[in-house]
Amino acid sequence: MSIIETHRRRNPRLLAFYALLAAMVLLLAGGLAYRQLLRSGLYSERERTQSQRRVVYPGPRGNIFDREGRVLVGNQPRFSVVLNLGELRDEFEAESARFRNQPAATRPSGLKRAEMARAAVVQRYLDRVNQLIGRTETVSSRDIERQYLQARLLPFILLDDLVPAEYARLIERLPVNSPLQVYTSSTRFYPHGPAAAHTLGYVGLSDDLEPEGFPGEDLMTFKMRGQFGRNGLEMQFDQQLQGDAGGQIYLVDHAGFKASEPIEKLMPRQGQNLAASLDIDLQLAAERAIGDKVGAAVALDVQTGEVLVLASKPSYDLNDFVPRLSTEAARQIEQSGAWLNRAIQGQYPPGSTFKVVTAVAGLRSGAIDRRTAHVICPGFLMVGSRRFPCNAREGHGEVDLQKAIAVSCNVFFYKYGVEMGEKILAAEARRFGFEHSTGIELPHEFSAPHVASPEWKRKLLNESWYPGDTANMSIGQGDTLVNPLQVACMVASFARGETETKPTLLHVPGRAPQHSTPIGLNPTDYAAIVEAMEQGYMFGSGKLAKVEGLRAATKTGTAQKGRIDLAWTVAFAPVDNPRIAIAVVMEGQEPDTTYWGGLHAAPVVGAILKEWKDKQDGKSSSIRIAGAP
Repeated sequence: MSIIETHRRRNPRLLAFYALLAAMVLLLAGGLAYRQLLRSGLYSERERTQSQRRVVYPGPRGNIFDREGRVLVGNQPRFSVVLNLGELRDEFEAESARFRNQPAATRPSGLKRAEMARAAVVQRYLDRVNQLIGRTETVSSRDIERQYLQARLLPFILLDDLVPAEYARLIERLPVNSPLQVYTSSTRFYPHGPAAAHTLGYVGLSDDLEPEGFPGEDLMTFKMRGQFGRNGLEMQFDQQLQGDAGGQIYLVDHAGFKASEPIEKLMPRQGQNLAASLDIDLQLAAERAIGDKVGAAVALDVQTGEVLVLASKPSYDLNDFVPRLSTEAARQIEQSGAWLNRAIQGQYPPGSTFKVVTAVAGLRSGAIDRRTAHVICPGFLMVGSRRFPCNAREGHGEVDLQKAIAVSCNVFFYKYGVEMGEKILAAEARRFGFEHSTGIELPHEFSAPHVASPEWKRKLLNESWYPGDTANMSIGQGDTLVNPLQVACMVASFARGETETKPTLLHVPGRAPQHSTPIGLNPTDYAAIVEAMEQGYMFGSGKLAKVEGLRAATKTGTAQKGRIDLAWTVAFAPVDNPRIAIAVVMEGQEPDTTYWGGLHAAPVVGAILKEWKDKQDGKSSSIRIAGAP
């Protein structure tokens, strides 16, 4: 027997040890193979997400033009001085060493040594800027720390309100390789300030940016602030106007500082432009005519429903919202009541402008016969035991339909309104769209207009309907509430001989005329109403709207809302080929102060009509902007 054989027989544990050792080696090899071959993708992905960062930049918003291609909302550069914190790591460490022996109790606001160092370094750079442009700005250590800890890849903004002269000086004097750089961003610009402010709207700041088709959604992402629409067209068409965001992906070191040039890059793109239907010449004419009073004006293209004017006063300067609205400016807007867009949010009884609807209702129902209907107006009418006054205290004498419209005789409409009844009046008002919103492309339109009726009064007030309610309804008083845009739509519809107009704020060159249900009057009856409205424009209460050489039809009115008088005037022109329809309402600025449509609203209508006629006659100096839609 050999020595080896004897050894193996005498040491059986050695075989078990060898087997265990072999199993452990195999297990280790298997684990290494699993991690290197099967799990390598996971570890590679973890390394990628830990060593890469993504930075997202907003794209410029699209412009808004008026119907003739003039800029209503555009972009302008905003100049800032920024500091790249990632390039200051050595300076931060050196400054921190200087503070090493300073007791914590002596540090400002209990700041840590590193925080003090960063604030001191950043302030030194800001002092260089101050010296170059003559300022004395200081830096906030809280802002520095917030950005250093949360978004150190983004440039830290030292100043964001440089004027062009300061920008030019810094561009000239700052070294190209300095951590200090001049940064240019895009902000909104409103060349006409407060004009059409409620219609155009304004923007706010947003971090909700995401480049479409850009990789790195799983990476830590830093976003430069963009803009989003908060009111008006800016809000309604935000998706169209919003630019496409761009971005860059960087490699970073273990401390989160940039370690390379971008390894991925996507350039931002400007949003789509918007062609609004507004005519800025007419808009400015309306707002100048309203002045510092309270009111609203609407003008429509009769054939297409495109909105030419949508004015509400008081207003506010849209440029005050760039880059953000100050507390003081917001307080002034609140106190003046300028937040309300009276053109689409105002809730007004239509006053005597409703007499056009009453006349149509009477003629269609047969309650009024154009040839025989008349009253003797002594200045009032007794309805039951209640005395209802006319607009002329001394009365109008004998009045037929045309005279009643021309001089706005209440007594005529009281009498025939009560005779035809509230159901016929309400049905006609609904036909003209007075019981639903217009659907204009703006947020926050008054969504609950209503036509007075016994059912409405019973449901809301739990009261019965009386003949006096019908008398009030016939002259546009009482509980019928509409906004000025609805009234303008009624006028445009009537001018076309139809009943509804769908308004739009989008301009489409060559847009086809729109049509709705015919008004349902024979040509002679329709012409009688138009002729009476033209008489009111030429010689009656609408004469302050008169424009030399332009045939127009008007109807004025006065209504009450609480203790405030409302002055109305509506119009369309030219009479023989209607192309523009207008509605203006002016609010009495003092309680119990008499406001008359012909005195306070008609001049605003006249200003719009004059500007419109001048443009038709080629007297406008409007210039189309190259490149506009």
